[in-house]
Amino acid sequence: MSLPPLASGPDGPVALRPLLDTVLDALRAGGRARGGPLPAGGPDAVAARVADAVGDVLPDEGDPDALRVLVHALAEGAADPADPLCAAHLHCPPLAVATAADLAASALNPSLDSWDQAPAASALESVVARTLAQEAGLADALVTSGGTESNQLALLLAREAHGGSVRLVCGANAHHSLPRAAWLLGLPDPVVVPAPGGTLDPAALDEALTALSGPLLVAATAGTTDAGLIDPLPEIAGLCAAHGTRLHIDAAYGGGLLFSDRHQEKLAGLEAAHTVTLDLHKLGWQPVAAGLLAVARPRDLAALHQRADYLSADDDSEAGYPDLLGRSLRTTRRPDILKIAVTLKTLGRTGLGALVDQVCERAKEFAALVQDHPGFDLYDRPTISTVLFRPAQAADDTVAAVRRTLLHQGRAVLGRARLDGRLWLKVTLLNPHTRPDDLADLLKLVEGTTFR
Repeated sequence: MSLPPLASGPDGPVALRPLLDTVLDALRAGGRARGGPLPAGGPDAVAARVADAVGDVLPDEGDPDALRVLVHALAEGAADPADPLCAAHLHCPPLAVATAADLAASALNPSLDSWDQAPAASALESVVARTLAQEAGLADALVTSGGTESNQLALLLAREAHGGSVRLVCGANAHHSLPRAAWLLGLPDPVVVPAPGGTLDPAALDEALTALSGPLLVAATAGTTDAGLIDPLPEIAGLCAAHGTRLHIDAAYGGGLLFSDRHQEKLAGLEAAHTVTLDLHKLGWQPVAAGLLAVARPRDLAALHQRADYLSADDDSEAGYPDLLGRSLRTTRRPDILKIAVTLKTLGRTGLGALVDQVCERAKEFAALVQDHPGFDLYDRPTISTVLFRPAQAADDTVAAVRRTLLHQGRAVLGRARLDGRLWLKVTLLNPHTRPDDLADLLKLVEGTTFR
């Protein structure tokens, strides 16, 4: 029996080329079979089609057609973020150039737990992460799997900076990963500050900070998951400075505004934070995962230092070989920085800023369509690229049913958010190729489903 070919090494490109043709053909055929933004039929129908494609998961004899069959099944059963009617979540369509770079990362397979497994990748990560941190007004950054890991790291660094104990103070609008991180780290229950209208109330925060004692970490949000709202960052930063309180800003969504000359002023105050969560698989058009945690004080990262002689021996470090264990909570890590670096270099600030401006403009246009339609209520004008709307006078059960009907039919993917005591349909526009006609079609589709 001949051995299967490898993806790297001198023969790797020769082995990959025909396989790439198979993958690309299967992606195209699977997308045509799906015929829309989501597979029709709901969870049971999708699971049945996948089970049929998989068959025997581990057969005695291998199937040479498995790559085509399973990629086709995945594409046919995918939610396609590149479809203009797939607009529920912070789930972006990745750029082709970033995806191509990700292929190179997979083929070379560096592991960023020691320098001798990733010489160039570790050097690239260092310079690119630092540059992105400086864009946010901070000093350095760690690469993470996304906002959840970044937020957990931020709480961990705050805890260690305060000698092993800190209490989280966050708005009612904060991402669920923040209180969960407090629980995972064994911290006290968070103090939750009111967020009327979806943003943290500075007066309530001031009152809470005045009443509380002991080490505190305030977490603000620049781009809420529900509505894309941005907390009043300068006021919050001023309160934290006045109370001597550490500040973390979760900018997983809104951080991409830094690339836009038109919108970056919305992030004023970001530079005052001790830590900032960034996430370029949202407003950065990267394949998952592409998160970062930026830090103002690189010395805080000493809390992550670990020693494993087989990876980072003292004498190797003394000889100048970088110790990578202190750059992550994880040990084995893929070089997610490559796709980010390729994107930054290929598009530049102007190119990325244009993408940000485009999706923000489309959100304004969609909000205007909703506002002008007598059959719908608009929550508010968009701050970034999220629009909340609902059929006027509809009960929450109706709103939820409209969304599920569209999902079951595979015709549109809309999110949901509960604000001001009502359930809203959520459109998050992250596809820069979306056209005004697509927005009109989406609203007509919801109208036809609601009022039929």
